[in-house]
Amino acid sequence: MKGIRLSLILFTAFVQLTACMSKKNETPIQIVHYPDFASSYVVARNVEVMLPPGYSSEKAYDVIYMHDGQNIFNPETSYAGVAWEVDKAIIRLLEEEKIRPAIIVAIWNTPKRMLEYMPAKPSDSVSYKAEKARWDDVIISDNYLKFIVTELKPFIDNTYSTRPNRENTFVIGSSMGGLISLYTLNEYPEVFGGAGCISTHWPALDGVFLDYVKNNLPQPGNHKIYFDYGTETLDAQYEPFQQKVDKMMEDKGFTKGKDWLTLKFEGADHSEKAWKERVHIPLEFFLGKK
Repeated sequence: MKGIRLSLILFTAFVQLTACMSKKNETPIQIVHYPDFASSYVVARNVEVMLPPGYSSEKAYDVIYMHDGQNIFNPETSYAGVAWEVDKAIIRLLEEEKIRPAIIVAIWNTPKRMLEYMPAKPSDSVSYKAEKARWDDVIISDNYLKFIVTELKPFIDNTYSTRPNRENTFVIGSSMGGLISLYTLNEYPEVFGGAGCISTHWPALDGVFLDYVKNNLPQPGNHKIYFDYGTETLDAQYEPFQQKVDKMMEDKGFTKGKDWLTLKFEGADHSEKAWKERVHIPLEFFLGKK
């Protein structure tokens, strides 16, 4: 009997050791840099591509496009020296076996960030309010989306082993990046399967974007949308707007907890630090094992 127990213990130890060796032998996360990625629609910008551990051209991967790319991985390039460290969040979620491996595409912003991230529709109202607010240039978010959809995404799909279909392609951003993420999904519902809108800056130009959202949400069941907000600093303004959007989601037929989430974080402010602490939630919402 003791011999059988000893054999079982040794076998279990061997299996665990083999698993550990397998994980150690996996190719670690790689981050590939594309400086000054050119576009016919917008100014050139840096793009970073994170490949998951064990990346192989023999497998296919979901892709998440993220705005404000300099804040995604590296504290040295991030605003205020704090990055979301999405690479570490991905590793942790993979180790916990909560998600599918994915490629992350971090699109850096430029000095034209506000003009690229402010949704251009409803066009008449947006133009009027931008002029009234003395914005000194033309809103170019439609061109920014053309860059992502017709230039960057084809490059990523041709260069890496992706699942290029809608169901496996997502976009995430915070603040103005939250606005442009939802706008991306609404304008290209055949390309993107989900949008993560973190601390969405709904008050931009007096909340004019809500007029567009009401009539342009994608079809429920085929798309997933994640919203969240805190209660401190700039985030303290967001709840009334988010409640209106939540009503639009309900009226459209989205099901909370299934293809839609809205989360409130008491005490959370409008910062990279706050978003770093909760970015794992939208990652799991989109990449959770099916």
